[in-house]
Amino acid sequence: MSEVLAQRWLDFLAAERGLSPLTLRHYTRDITHLLTHFAQQDLSQLQAGDIRALMGSLHQSGLSGRSLARMLSAWRNFFQFLVTRHQHPHNPCDGLRPPRFPYALPHHLTVDQTQLLLDTANKSDPLYKRDQALFELLYSAGLRLSELATLSLDQLDLAQQEVRVTGKGNKTRIVPLGIPAIRALQDWLACRADPVSFVFPGRRPNTHISPRTIQNRLGLRSLQTGLNEHVHPHMLRHAFASHLLQSSSDLRAVQELLGHARIGTTQIYTRLDYQHLARVYDLAHPRANLDKTKKNR
Repeated sequence: MSEVLAQRWLDFLAAERGLSPLTLRHYTRDITHLLTHFAQQDLSQLQAGDIRALMGSLHQSGLSGRSLARMLSAWRNFFQFLVTRHQHPHNPCDGLRPPRFPYALPHHLTVDQTQLLLDTANKSDPLYKRDQALFELLYSAGLRLSELATLSLDQLDLAQQEVRVTGKGNKTRIVPLGIPAIRALQDWLACRADPVSFVFPGRRPNTHISPRTIQNRLGLRSLQTGLNEHVHPHMLRHAFASHLLQSSSDLRAVQELLGHARIGTTQIYTRLDYQHLARVYDLAHPRANLDKTKKNR
């Protein structure tokens, strides 16, 4: 019965909250830990102490604080579904706090690195126009990888210079497009022969390009460019957000453009900007590092 309830919850997340397949796979893995551990127990009888003990056991087995925090969030959501939809008596995860863990800041490219990545390419490559449209769109609109791969022609309005995106939770947002992205898309659409409705068709009929293909092509471009690191698509989304914040300091606007449900998710980019400012301060201010100055005398 527990497995049936878990599947109903996953179906609910997919149908009513519009979660991506990747997020659903994570939730499936998280709920499997719970059901396996409590296979011989009635879920309606679980208490906070039972959940806390399971978290302690997973932590001792080497699971990171970040993973435990995600699991607890999934379990809390699952039990709330049971309380709301299946008359379970209570949510045993209520009041439990996830373990603290170091907050890892996303790595992003500098403005110069991004310009180099987008301006340096092997134009003799027959896939150049498609790749250029992909990468310019990633950076210009800050799209998620899944949003880019599944983008359809009716979501683009090149005359109005904007793209309409349906992201996590089936939330729709409209994002402006820069001139380089518009030109790259026009070049790509002019030579695209496939009649499929996706902006970037896949190899098989009536399919869209795979996220893995985008990842591989961007990795190849970063090697061709000579950057000393492997660039993945989310780094261009991070660059989009951090570069906008550095120029505008408008956190709410960046939140809307990224499609974040919570402002706290967007605030990580203010930490990135602060780190940059702190480095500038340390290098430039005459009294930032007095100890270092004394050692060099």
